[in-house]
Parts: sequence; structure tokens; C-alpha cells
Amino acid sequence: MTNPIATRTQRTIDLPGIGRTGYFALPELEKAGLGAISRLPVVLRVVLESLLRRCDGRRITEDQVRALANWQPNAPRSEEIPFTVGRIILNCAAGIPLLGDLAAMRGAMHRRGLPVGAVAPAVPVDMALDHTLSVDFHGTPDALQRNMALEIERNHERFQFVKWAMQAYDGIRLLPPGTGILHQLNLEFLAPGILLKDGLCFPDTMVGTDSHSCMIAGLGVVGWGVGGIEAQGALLGQPVSFLTPDVVGVRVSGTLREGVTATDLVLHVTEMLRKAKVVGKFVEFHGEGVQTLSLPDRATIANMAPEYGATIGYFPVDEQTCRYLRQTGREEDRVRATEQYYRAQSLFGAPRTGEVDYSAVLELDLSSVGPSLAGPKRPQDRVALQGLKANFRSAFDLPADTATEARRRPRNGDVVIAAITSCTNTSNPSVMLAAGLLARKAAVLGLGAAPWVKTSLTPGSLVVSRYLEASGLQASLDAMGFAVAGYSCATCVGASGPIDPALEEEIKARDLIACAVLSGNRNFEARIHPSVRASYLASPPLVVAFAIAGTVDIDLESEPLGRTPANDPVFLRDVWPTAAELADALAAAADPAFYRETYSGDLADLNPRWRDIPFESGALFPWASGSSYIKEPPFLADPLRRSALQDIVGARALAILGNSVTTDHISPIGSIGRESPAGRYLQGNGVAPKDFNNYGARRMNHEVMIRGAFSNVRLKNRVAAGREGGFTRHQPSGEETTIYDAAMRYEQEGVPLVIVAGEEYGTGSARDWAAKGTRLLGVRAVVAASFERIHRSNLVGMGVLPCQFPEGTTAETLGLDGTETLDLTGLAGEVRAGQPIMLRIHRRDGSILAVPLRLRLDTQAELDYVRAGGMMPYILDNLIQAVA
Repeated sequence: MTNPIATRTQRTIDLPGIGRTGYFALPELEKAGLGAISRLPVVLRVVLESLLRRCDGRRITEDQVRALANWQPNAPRSEEIPFTVGRIILNCAAGIPLLGDLAAMRGAMHRRGLPVGAVAPAVPVDMALDHTLSVDFHGTPDALQRNMALEIERNHERFQFVKWAMQAYDGIRLLPPGTGILHQLNLEFLAPGILLKDGLCFPDTMVGTDSHSCMIAGLGVVGWGVGGIEAQGALLGQPVSFLTPDVVGVRVSGTLREGVTATDLVLHVTEMLRKAKVVGKFVEFHGEGVQTLSLPDRATIANMAPEYGATIGYFPVDEQTCRYLRQTGREEDRVRATEQYYRAQSLFGAPRTGEVDYSAVLELDLSSVGPSLAGPKRPQDRVALQGLKANFRSAFDLPADTATEARRRPRNGDVVIAAITSCTNTSNPSVMLAAGLLARKAAVLGLGAAPWVKTSLTPGSLVVSRYLEASGLQASLDAMGFAVAGYSCATCVGASGPIDPALEEEIKARDLIACAVLSGNRNFEARIHPSVRASYLASPPLVVAFAIAGTVDIDLESEPLGRTPANDPVFLRDVWPTAAELADALAAAADPAFYRETYSGDLADLNPRWRDIPFESGALFPWASGSSYIKEPPFLADPLRRSALQDIVGARALAILGNSVTTDHISPIGSIGRESPAGRYLQGNGVAPKDFNNYGARRMNHEVMIRGAFSNVRLKNRVAAGREGGFTRHQPSGEETTIYDAAMRYEQEGVPLVIVAGEEYGTGSARDWAAKGTRLLGVRAVVAASFERIHRSNLVGMGVLPCQFPEGTTAETLGLDGTETLDLTGLAGEVRAGQPIMLRIHRRDGSILAVPLRLRLDTQAELDYVRAGGMMPYILDNLIQAVA
């Protein structure tokens, strides 16, 4: 069925290297009187093109196209946008479980006698094995090879499963371990500029199973992170549905001062936008100052959208975009075709002041940005470099500095981990080269990293090493202890590996506040290392500087970084690279041949250990009952396929949590404790503690992951009366136990469970197991003051009801302590998106308090998911109907 609005706007265009192809012309919509398209934010015009192109009168209607074409900056948001993306990217952390869920769907189809081939990607998919390496070895020339060997050994069974999936599913391109971080690979290699399909040309759009997939928005691609659950739907052809968003414009002016890095800029922006409450909104950067930002600088800002809470931080395609595509070795014809297409669609170039209507406009003066870090626990808590010492002491109630204070080692504030890591910064040549230049100047003066610091460098791609080696700077980083330890997401995701056992024991025995400084995007509690209590995000050159200083309890603007062999003081300003030095290094590194040579040929050949892994074949995966790594997911079992839209009566609060609870708190990724429920389970199945690996590696064993849910050592649960860790109290007995054991006891008793939380619940990584674990524990609803976008969507995808308190209402104001029973009513019968429901609190004294809540099912699609018991059952039902 063809819709007239699509027919009237279809045109052809002759593109270099492509020839004549069709496209749907956005300017024609405005000519036809459908709305002031030229006044829309550019990011919404790209989304509008998708609706227009897919408009068939059934799945996407003309009314939906008209509604978005007539977007108003500050109208009530009730319209649903069914956004169909052009491609998908998967990291292994969520991608491997996603493939496991698809295998479970194929099994369900097979048991019904239906064709299993119906479970297959509907759009192109790229997957990177980029979260499987740990920094066990560091600072030596063989660290890379030793870590990669361990990576294969530890993940052998998971990698066998991935290799099976690659032969079972058409349309998935795999980037093997040792290739780099997904987001940087997307920026340097995967993003094609424009997409072509069925004789049509259209903008590159995508979603990815990592919250930092939105990094690609720096390249002008409309794309963001979704959880693995939501990505399943997109992979199988489901639209990504969301409410029509507010779009906040950030007008950029001025230029960065000398010595200020892209990391300083992004920490400034993160603090500014988090304060502006852009959670769940689109952000678009515009104004004359945008042109002064290099593409890597833009990508650095776009990468941090999850940290400032936005769905996307978008930079429109412009001359800088095309320049970067050329610098990274893309074909000239494709670059010219991209520019020509975006110009024809009036999508080229950042809007100037006043040209576009935004929901709000914020000002970003680049000249106001100064050297910064962020921490010690949240990425939005920016700290000026000169204020770090005071910040650290204040955060941990330490006494003020005195001139005669003895400096003993180790002590509070010691840096035990200094890591140049994560996609945020390793994608940016300016800060990577700055780190090398600082290391070179420091080495010339006889400085080195403090002996108690674990130093590591995990570049986001192999290209980084190409230009560091070509400029001679990798040798300087090696000398400072920053030898390449892997091409993977590492310390930023918690895969920092062990620190010296004697040092760790002393930290524990003396209750010291050990610190990490890393060039990452996340520094939540207990994420970087269990023994690290303070983590600061910093630029790569500052990471090197703090490795030399060995402490964060220092003012690097007034105190020396270190001393020469002659005992002369060396200050940060003495080794900081000048603008001229950095410009020379950037010129030497800007060689497109580095990119062409790295990404040509078969990337699997780069890692012979990967190539040698054997694997099964066939359309169905042969689940092994004795495996401690790989088990068939349980999410299609009948008990989990029931509608969540039922009143909940007599529930107990499994946990009552505060503000800024992260997905790391809900589903830790790090080590598995010997005496934890997960550790006891593994030992009971014959796995020795030395072979536990970590929760991240065990994500395809739901028995491990459910036992690890809410087990973060820094979790603070009011029901547990102040005890940190994964503990609660069973009610009404009052017995203290683990959250897992309590949940299983409640299940036997037939008691439904809820989680109560504060603001920003689910901040952090797009960790699907944070929702999966919640669901398998028997939690029916989460009642919070506010939710982070991706985790709310993941909860919905698992059939868990997100419910929101009125503003100003919290567990504290209600006096909740876990002894209450709770009813959630208004969930039966006809339920509409966003409707009010009621929480009734029954206290031990017999009193009852009624509290109104808002059901955070925001779209009709989300209602459909929870009625089916979650997204997986919903998709399976659709597949069955399509082929039965």
C-alpha cells in the first residue's frame, strides 16, 4: 500500500560513484504545506525522513508524518514516533546475550514446527568483541600479547558461541577481539556516510547496544544507545518507538584556549547539560562556534550524552564531517555523494543563530572552558584542576592540608590505577598525542610514573598505535609505563585487572582511600576496581601527569609534579605540550593511509588465536546442559509470558535505594565473590574460584546473573538498615539475608516484589542484565523519582513496570523502611500510556497512605510489550503469526 504523501515527495538524484538513485525529498514536504520543515532542528529532519520513506499507511501513517513535520518546540509530548533505523551495532557485552536470546527464539520456533530462519537480522549488523579483555598485564612490551592470550582462554566458550552465530545468521559483520572499541570503529570505519537500499538513498541512522553508541552523532549520524532487549526488536525489523522529544539547542561560540583539551570541554558540557536537566531530550549543537570544533572533538562531546542524560548530542553534517571522512580513508566518491545528498535535503551545516526553533537554547562559550577532572564518583561532577585537592579532601572528610604534613606511602589519595582508556578519548588524536608529548617531555627531565601506580594504555583502535608509532610518541609512553595493554574497552568498564596484592591488602587493612585517574566516561562507585574508592575522569595527558605525581592530593598548578634526578622541581606547566608541538604531531598523524591499511582485508587475520577457535554449525544452537557459561535463556518460559498489567497487592520492597543508583549497582560487571550467591552457585557446579571469571563474562548464564543482581559492594539499601552490599531483610521476619536469597524466599511464599528508588534510577551503561536480573528476581515494578532513559526502556522490555513518584516525593519523605506492604492499583482493565496509578502503603501500625504515581509506559508499543510479558514474547508472537 503506497501512501500519497510519500509518492508526492519521491525524487531522483545522480550521486558520484552511485549513479541515479531515488530519495524522499524533505524540502518537498514544506512546499506541499505540511509544515515549516526548514525551521525544524536538523536531528528531527533526519528522523522525519525515516518516517516519510517508510510511510505505508499501515505501520507508519501520514498522520504520524504530519505530526512530526509540525513539531512544536514546547508542545505537550504525546505523539509516538516509530523510528526505523538503517543499521545496528552490537558490542559483545549486550550483543552476545542478544544472540543468545535470538537462539532461544529459534528454539521456540523449532518446537512449534515453524521455520527458524524467520529469526534473522532485518537490517545490516556490525558486532565488535570489545568488552572481553582485562588488563592483567601492564607496562611491559609483552602485555598486549599476554592479555590477548588470556582473553581467548577465558572467553573460549563464549567465542565458540559467537562463531556459531556468525554462520547461523546472515547479515552480521564481526570485528574480532583485538580490533578496537565498537564506537571508535564505527566512527573510523563502519559509518558509510549515506545508506543505499532497494534503489533508494537515505541518511545513515542506527542504534547500538551500548549507551555510548551516540558517539556517532558527532559525525552527523542520528544514532544512540539502546539496551540489548530493545535492540532485539530493531534487529528483527521493529521500529524504535519513542515519544516526540524536546530538542535543546546549544549555541556554540568562541574558541578553546591554548592548553585546554577536548576532555576538559566535554566535562564542562556534561556538567552544564546535566544541570539543565536534558534527560531523555535531544540536544543539537549549532552556531558559528561549531565550525571551530574538529570532528573528533565533536565525537568526544557526543559520546558523553549518557553522562549528561540526553538521548543524543547531535552535530549536523558539514565540511568538517567531509574532511574527517577523507582523513579516515573513505572513498572520495562516497564523501562527495554524502555531501551532495545532505545538501539536497537541506541537512548540511549547523544552523546559525535564530534559523531553527528549539525547545530551549543554552549558551556554550568555548573560551570559558578550563582544565578539569570529574569525580570522585560521578562523571557530571566536574572539578577544576586547581580545586582537585580540596575536592578530594572534602569528599572524604579529610583534614585540610598543612605545610608540614608528612607524606607517607601509600596513603589516602594515592593513585593506584592510571589508565588511558575508553572510546571517549582514545578516538581523539589531539588528546592521545598530547599524552605522548607530555610523556616525552617528562622522560627527558628524568621523571617516571610512581612505583605504586598501575599504568595502562588501551587504545580504541589499531590506528591509534599507527600514528603514535609514526610520531615516535609510543616509545615515550612505553617509557612512562603506558605500553599498549589491549585494543578494547578495559578500565573504564571495570576490566582494570588486579593491582599489587600487598598494596591491596594494605588498602583494606588501613581503610585507605585509594584512587584511580582514567580517561574514561564512567567512574561510578566500585566500577573501576573494588579497592578504589575515588575515581577521577581526566584527559589522557592528565592521566600521565597523575601517574607521575602518584596522588590526587595535590594542586598541580602550584605544587611540583615531581623532581629531576638533580632534585629540581618540575611543574605541570613545564611538561604540558604547546599548541605548536601539538599541531606538528597532528599533522604527522593525519595520514589516510593509516586507516585504509588497517581496515582493508580480513580483520579476523589480525588475531590468529581467534581464527583457531573451533565452532559448531547449523541453524539451531546445541545447548550443553553442563556448561557454566552458556545456558538457554529462560525469558520465553510460560511464567514470564504473562501480562504485567495487573494490580499488585501485598508486595514487599526488596530494596529501597537512594539517588543516582547506576546499572553497576543493579548488575555489577566485575569480580564474583567466593561467598556470594553467584560464587556459591559456581562452586556447587564444580567451578573453582580461580576460574570464576567475572559477571561480564557470565552474561549468558542466567543462574549466575540473577544471583549477582543488586550485589554491588557499595549498594546502600534502606531495608538492610545501613549495611553496604547486596543485602536486605526478609519481612515480616526481619531476618537479614542476601537480596537473591530473600527474593527466592518471597517467591516460595507467593509475595510480589517492588524496588523503590530515588532520582536518576538506572544511570550508566546500557546493561540489559540490570533489567533481566530485576525481572528474574520476581520484581514486578520499580517505583522511582525519575529514570534514566535506557534502563527504563529495558525494564519495559522485560515486562517490569516503571512507576514514577510525584515531584518532591521520595522514600524518605514517605518514611519507608521495608516493613510495609505495598499495593499498586489502577493497572487492570484498559490502561493507557502515562496514566496515573495509585500506591497504597500499609504500615505495621495499621495506617494506610495513598500516593499517586505515573505509569511510565510512554507509548502504545510499550503497553503492547508488557501485555505480552516483555519484548521477547511480543516479538516471538509476531513471528509466529507471520509464518504460521
